[in-house]
Amino acid sequence: MKRSQYKILTARLKEDRRFIQVLVGPRQVGKTTLVQQVIEDIDVPCSVYSADAVPGAVSSWISDIWESERLKMISAKETERILVIDEIQKLDNWSEYIKKEWDRDTFEKRNLKVVLLGSSQLMIQKGLTESLAGRFEVIRMGHWSLKEMRDAFGFDVDTYIYFGGYPGAASLVSDEVRWRSYMRDALIESAISKDVLMTTPIYKPALLRQLFELSCFYSGELISLNKLLGQLQDAGNVTTLSNYLHVLDQCNLLVGLQKYAVDNARKYNSVPKMQVYNNALKNSYGTLSFSNVHSDATMWGRQVESAVGAHIINQAESTKTKVYYWREKNDEVDFVLENFGKTVAIEVKSGHRKINKGLPLFRERYHPYRAFVVGTEGVSVEDFLNLDLNALFE
Repeated sequence: MKRSQYKILTARLKEDRRFIQVLVGPRQVGKTTLVQQVIEDIDVPCSVYSADAVPGAVSSWISDIWESERLKMISAKETERILVIDEIQKLDNWSEYIKKEWDRDTFEKRNLKVVLLGSSQLMIQKGLTESLAGRFEVIRMGHWSLKEMRDAFGFDVDTYIYFGGYPGAASLVSDEVRWRSYMRDALIESAISKDVLMTTPIYKPALLRQLFELSCFYSGELISLNKLLGQLQDAGNVTTLSNYLHVLDQCNLLVGLQKYAVDNARKYNSVPKMQVYNNALKNSYGTLSFSNVHSDATMWGRQVESAVGAHIINQAESTKTKVYYWREKNDEVDFVLENFGKTVAIEVKSGHRKINKGLPLFRERYHPYRAFVVGTEGVSVEDFLNLDLNALFE
């Protein structure tokens, strides 16, 4: 199984040395595996290092391994070599060391190509913009799609809606207790501990964990931050919660979608709609089994809407699409997408939901490029989960 980014990285590494290739994405989506597939298929010497076990303050480690790669090139009389560094964001001032070594190779005309991998997009982006401007290209890897999970593990659409797109957990879905334990212990805790708490100043880590767990439960629903504060034990304030939501978004875990409005101030002051990046996150904290949820029309409808939202936001950044919801009194549109100067309105309708007046009202008020239903009496959920977001704006 090779993800779509395989072709992109392969093509770029076959080009003349021009840019550092930066592969970013959440944990356990196959970044390291993809790099291994690429280097196995191209005939270029390569070394792979991981900063995972290196103390954060020892950033000089970068210079040490870089120099060893130069010596390997000299010793073997190589004209080309690839250096891969995983979990680069863990090291302090990593971008300054990368810049120094990259610029030295450029000056000395050394054909040492570099690939950086990172799971904390927030820290990666900060380092890139501060020190490496003009020297890099970013390749983004999101969570696995329905097609990828079906091709690799035989998931049907309902299995994907509930269990989501984590390849490492796919073999455990027949044992839901074990699946939930793996999700919480091996995936969620690692992501929060390593990608959030170790790379971003978080003054109330217990509050962030509570916020994440509660927001996953409410994925696909509107919930005010003030209401959330009343349900959290280690209470902070609305600004703190908003900042933590931003960090979770940057780590591709959870986002609070804002209300669509022409006025930007109204967008940012709206009640957020919680949305996980992967439905596995929503259900890893649940207590009801897949069969229980699937047989309840109301609960399954929430699962479907959350899965549709996850599919949208996973493609949003790579396609430069902005995602909102819209609501006016009791009328709503589940997702509003903006790109290429066009607006697309999407209402998700499962068996238990009747179409409200939201879609026709939105169409009348804003004249979107497209407005349609996903689910009952509309585009099938399976067809939509196989859709490239760019197709909506063509």
